[in-house]
Amino acid sequence: MTLARVVTFEGVNKERIEQLRREMQDGQPPEEIPAQEMILLHDPEGDRSLVVVLFETEDDYRRGDAALSAMPAGDTPGRRTSVAKYEVAVRVKR
Repeated sequence: MTLARVVTFEGVNKERIEQLRREMQDGQPPEEIPAQEMILLHDPEGDRSLVVVLFETEDDYRRGDAALSAMPAGDTPGRRTSVAKYEVAVRVKR
C-alpha cells in the first residue's frame, strides 16, 4: 500500500518556491529518501505550502521520514507546522 507523508509549512514566499523548483528540477532525490513521487503545493496569498511525499512501502516511509525529519530547517520550504502519515486510499491519474 502506498503511504503519504504530508507536511505543512508557513512562511513560504514565491521566491523560496522558485528556488526549490530550480533545485528539484536539476537533481534527483537523495538515496536516503526512497520516494515514488513528491508534490509541492503553494498558497502564495497565505505564504503556506503543503508537501506530499509518496512511498511504496512501510520501510521506504520509515527511511524517508527519518531523513526528512533530520533535514536542516534551511533545506525546507519554510517553518514546518505539521507532519502526518496517511494511507493513499484512492489515486487517479489522467
